Parts: sequence; C-alpha cells; structure tokens
Amino acid sequence: MHSMIGKPRLLGAVVMGLLSGGVAAQGRTLGASDYAQAERFMSYNTVPLVDHAVTEVHWLDDAHFWYVDHDANGDHFVRMDATSGKTVPLFDQAKLAAALSDAGGKPVDTKKLPVTGYEARADGRIDIAVRSKHYVCDLAAATASCVDRATLVKTGDEPGALSPDKKSEAFIRDWNLWLRDVASGEETQLTTDGVENFGYATDNAGWKHTDKAILEWSPDSKQIATFQQDQRKTGDMYLIKTRVGHPELEKWKYPLVGDKDVTMIERVIIDVAAKKVTRLQMPPDQHRSTLCDDVSCGPDGGWDDVKWAPDGRTLAFVSTSRDHKHEWFRIADARTGKVRTVFEEKVPTYYESGNGAVNWRYLPETNEAIWFSERNNWGNLYLYDLTDGKLKHAITTGEGNVTEVLKLDPKTRTVWFRGVGRTAGVNPYYQQFFKVSLDGGKPVLLTPEAADHTVTLSPDGRLFVDARSTPTAPPVTALRSADDGRTVAPIATADISRLKAAGWVPPIPFTVKARDGKTDLYGMMFKPTSFDASKKYPIVDYIYPGPQTGSVRGRSFLAARSDHQAMAELGFIVVAIDGMGTPWRSKAFHDAYFQHIEDNTLPDQVTALKQLGKAHSWIDLDRVGVWGHSGGGNATAGAMFHYPDFFKVGWAESGNHDNRNYEDDWAEKWQGLLETGKDGKTNYDAQANQSFAKNLKGRLMLVHGTMDDNVPPSNTLLVVDALIKANKDFDLLMIPNARHGYAESTPYATRRRWDYFVQYLAGNTPPKEYELKAWPWK
Repeated sequence: MHSMIGKPRLLGAVVMGLLSGGVAAQGRTLGASDYAQAERFMSYNTVPLVDHAVTEVHWLDDAHFWYVDHDANGDHFVRMDATSGKTVPLFDQAKLAAALSDAGGKPVDTKKLPVTGYEARADGRIDIAVRSKHYVCDLAAATASCVDRATLVKTGDEPGALSPDKKSEAFIRDWNLWLRDVASGEETQLTTDGVENFGYATDNAGWKHTDKAILEWSPDSKQIATFQQDQRKTGDMYLIKTRVGHPELEKWKYPLVGDKDVTMIERVIIDVAAKKVTRLQMPPDQHRSTLCDDVSCGPDGGWDDVKWAPDGRTLAFVSTSRDHKHEWFRIADARTGKVRTVFEEKVPTYYESGNGAVNWRYLPETNEAIWFSERNNWGNLYLYDLTDGKLKHAITTGEGNVTEVLKLDPKTRTVWFRGVGRTAGVNPYYQQFFKVSLDGGKPVLLTPEAADHTVTLSPDGRLFVDARSTPTAPPVTALRSADDGRTVAPIATADISRLKAAGWVPPIPFTVKARDGKTDLYGMMFKPTSFDASKKYPIVDYIYPGPQTGSVRGRSFLAARSDHQAMAELGFIVVAIDGMGTPWRSKAFHDAYFQHIEDNTLPDQVTALKQLGKAHSWIDLDRVGVWGHSGGGNATAGAMFHYPDFFKVGWAESGNHDNRNYEDDWAEKWQGLLETGKDGKTNYDAQANQSFAKNLKGRLMLVHGTMDDNVPPSNTLLVVDALIKANKDFDLLMIPNARHGYAESTPYATRRRWDYFVQYLAGNTPPKEYELKAWPWK
C-alpha cells in the first residue's frame, strides 16, 4: 500500500469479468509472436532506445556536476564544468570496467557500468558505488585497481547515517545508537539504555521495517537529533515462509487501525563528543509525519520534520496528532531539552506540509518560520513570527500549489520552489520552478515552458539543471540561472528516433469530466500500434486510487508507463485516470472521498470510461476490465463488487481490502480514527471489500505474495473467505515467499495477467506459457 516519497506505497491490481456470448464468438488464438510484439513495449526494451535523455545530475561542487548520457553505443559518464559549459569524461570507463571486473570476479561491461555513485578522494583515488557496494578505485596506476571499501576498514555492516563533515556515521546496533569513524572504522557506543522494542533511531512503520537509523545531524556534526522508539506495547505481525521442514516464522511490530497502543517516540538530542543524551521535556510523541504516513518520508532515512539552527543551539520540529488533523510547531533548547510550542494548526480533514516534500523551514536568524498550509484550498507558504507565534503574512497566494521548497536563502530572503497549477493554460500537473521573496510579491516563474520540469539546484543555489518534458515529448536538459531562469548552457536534447523506428507511439493524454460534471480529470490512453478504428476494442482501466498518489504517476516523459502499451498491443484500449481524491490539485479535490476509502475514485472511473465510450465508437463498453496493485488491488475488487454490471473482468494484486488489517497510520489519516457504535457497527465497515463479495458477477483474479510485509496477505484471504461463503467462482494466485512487489515472480504474474484479460475480456486464446525472457531479472 505504501510508497516512499516519490515512490507510492500502493501499486495496481487487475480484476477480470465474465464474457458475454458475443465476446466468446470472437475467439481468435494468439501466438507467441503476438506476445513478443507486446513485450517489445516493456520498459527494458524501450528505455535503451532513448538517446541523450538526461534527467538526473549529481552536483560535485558549486561549479561541476556529473551525469550519464546514453546513446546507441552505451552509457557515457560525463563531468560538466558549469562555468565554461565544457564536458569531459568523468573517468576512464574501460579502465574502471576492468578494475571492477577483477574486484568483483564477474565481467563488467564498459558500456553498461552499474555505477550509481561517484566521489573523488583527496588521495587521487575515487569512491565508486555499485548498487549497494562501495569500491575505492585507483585508475591512475599502471594497472587500474578497485578494492571493496569494506575490506579497507573493518567495521560492522549496519547502514550508517553520514555526518555533514563526512567524518562519521551513526548506526544502530542492539537497539542503541553507535558512531563509526569513516576513516579508521573505530566504533563508539553513544547510548546504553536502548532495549528490545525501545531502541534509538529505529526505523519501523509497520509496513516498513529496516536497519536504517532515523536521525538528523546538526550542521557542525557535533549533535544528533533522534528518538527512542517505544514499540513495547505495539502488536505483532506474523508471516510464515514456505520451505521444506519446519516453517520459518517472521515476526515484527505492526500497529493496526484502532489499536489502543501504537508506536510512540521520545525525542532526544545526543551530544556526540560527550556521549550525553538530553531528553526533550515533553510527553512521548506520535510516530507521525506532516507529509506522509511514516515518521521518515524520504528513501534516504532522513527525518523530514526536524530542522537544526545553523549554530546548533536550537532545534525546530513539528509534532503531528494520531489522526493527522493537528500540528504543533515547536522549538527545543538543545542544551537543556526545554520545549516551546510556538504555533499550531488544526484542520477538519488531514494536514499535509507539501506534495513532494516537507515545506516548512526554520529561520532562527530572524526569528521566523516558513509554514505550508492549504487553508485557502491551495498549498501556499506563510511567514510566522517565532516570538509570539503570530502570522506575519502570506508568502505565496492564490490558486495552485507549492509542491516542493528546494532552497531558502535567509540573506536575500528568497525561496525557490516547484509548483503546479500556478500558470494559466498549463496542464495543472506540470511542475514548474519559481522564486519568491519572503516579504511577499508575485513569484517569478523561472521555467515558463509548458512542460513538466525536473530541477536539480547547485549547492550554492546560483544555478539549476532543468530537464523539461511531457508524456509525449522527450526531455530537453539545460543549465539555467536560478536568478532569472535564463539558459546558461545546453546539456542534452533527447533523441527518440531509434524508439520510433521500433514502432513506439506516444500515449494519448485526454481530459474528461468528473462525477460532478464540472471538474476536469486528466488521463492517458494507450492504443494498439495496429489500431483499426473500424473495430471494437475492450477497454482496461489501470487504477491506483490514492489518496497519496494517482493512476497516471507523473507527467514527465517515459518510454514505457508500466506495461500499458504492451497490454494494448494484445488488442485492448488501456487507460489510466486520476480521479477526485488524488493529490496535486486543490485541497477540495484531494478531500473528495475523505472518510470513505471505499470510494476509491470509482465513481470517476465509471463516468470517465462512459464518456470515452461515447466519444469513441471503437471502445466497447460491454467489455470493461480493471486492474491494480496494492491500493489498486483494493480498488479493483471494489470495482467488481460495487459496479458488477459495468466491470466484467478484474485482476487485483496485493490489495489492502480491509484497512483494519493494515498498519494504523495510513488509514487513520484518510478514513479517520476507528469508531465503534453501541450496535457494534464501525466507520470502517463500508470500506471492507469482503462485506460486498457476494455482489460479484464477473471474473476476478486475486493475487498476493505470502510474505507481503507491507499489506499482509490476510487482506486478500478475508475476501477469499467471503467469496467462498457466498458460493462465488473466482481465481486466486498466491506467490510463495513474495513480498509486496513480486521480484523474480513479476514476469510470471505479468504474463498471467495478460492471459487473463486476453481470455476472459477479449474472448481470445492466449499462447500457452509464454515466457517474458528479456525481463531484467531473468
């Protein structure tokens, strides 16, 4: 169900329905060549055909950055001088490939170096990240060599949180926080009273449980802000691995909706040199965030709602209530632990501090804070006085959202941010880049092009790399001035001629009206490349209902969006529609089905599909399929149960079918705290899919991994139980030992999904046991 910022927790599921006699009469038999044609449009086949699509760069310092430039000859690692605009190779790829081959004992292709990180060392060697491993490489020697960094310094293998000066990293061992000297590997224990399920900096949101340390270093690397996380009363979750012999039990803390005791945190500040722990003078806080449903939203393990003063004397943080309706902005004295609540905000539905990032900021130099609020129905920035907690004025106003604050310069009192919906006539999902004065005034648009802009600022904030694209136009990447947006130097212009030559066609963006008949909804359509307007095509609706993300997933260029085009090749029209209740639009739009998770945007999906069917004679509304994963699996089953005469076939993967069997935080934010009446009925009854399983008429496949530690498989088994008791025919695929994503079983599940829609929605016969051989895992 969950996703990391930027990467949603819930994915999609597919449900399929019964065919009419007319469907069965079509009956053609597909061969392996038909599936091979579909597979040509999978991302692992299309992405390599896109040349010079540079969307991610890595700044080395204020004037240099590196990136990977791909073309028909492979990947090229490039270093650019932002002052001159000139580029040089980042390193000798042939030498590095040979050295990595020797170090890892496996051949490394010069044209496909698996390098994910680079850093130059003072001794002339370079530090290379290869996925999760690090190598120290000497390419200047007569014979280039790479050594596994872990063998140079003998340390534990716990993942560390690096200090700003890069000299130390903090990590968790035996429920306590430790310090590791990066150069020598020497380890020092910082806390001593951590015990099982009451440990320091532990990362456990129930749906996510890792060994990463959640903390925030002070700018001078002398202090650490973290917490002691109390899970001693939190309930357990259990899963059993499939194996020969006695089963292996997996057990961890997993709070559920309505639990009396959920995970709490006790905030602390640690003086690293003195190894002194100062506990903040306040009661335990909820394990919550202003942005997502975990105390840590980003994939790097940072602590988003905690910000140090530059001098390390004070610490600002925001506390969030269990139901996400109440926020408290607080400042702590780092030496004494004394806490002052400066101001607070209460909302009727749920509070969020941004769309893509936590957007509040702490300005102790002027005793001010930037606060994000949707109080005027849009996400805007406000300036608060920290002396009395009073609002000074709005920094941004009007319609459209500030999505991510990327930089704040307290000296010039300037904020740079990404935003959506702030420019008339531009797609409301396209991210643009702005700057605005803290003292108000009209924001300056730095990227006026009507496109989705991915922005990477230089460390000093003077320059930014802008990659602009749309779903139909590949990226153009340039170095630009953060002062006025002017282009300083071109970087790359993507070329999709090889992709087009392979038969690729772009998705078709479309707009329809929502359930209210007034609000615009935006979607994507995928048609077979052999499309014939004289034919009637079944339509498959890919659904991810939100509320934390939508079905379309971003508006930048992608050579493949899931397997939508691949499925279309098998004789379908495939669509993805962002319904009301998904983010990036107004607060009212996002709130559309608050406290009614069972809505799942389904009223919008149905009305949108009907509008498309009316507009296009080649769409057959008697053959409608739906599929999704996680939240989309929930929505798929809901579609089959609540609209049984409309949706004929569904494929529901890993659905959170009853959120009382899902971790507490996600549903308590969107559905509210569990309330039980005197009659035993609850405010969660209507969202439980199993209660409506008796309505099934079409063909439904339920899929789940048996070791899903995000959405436990009991969610699907509740629906299975209800279907059996209702004497309903259905299909079930349980994938042994698979997690929320299906890993090496993904090609199998994908092929089975194709088969399911081909057979039951199109009325055709799929080839027997086609194997997706080109899959990256194969």
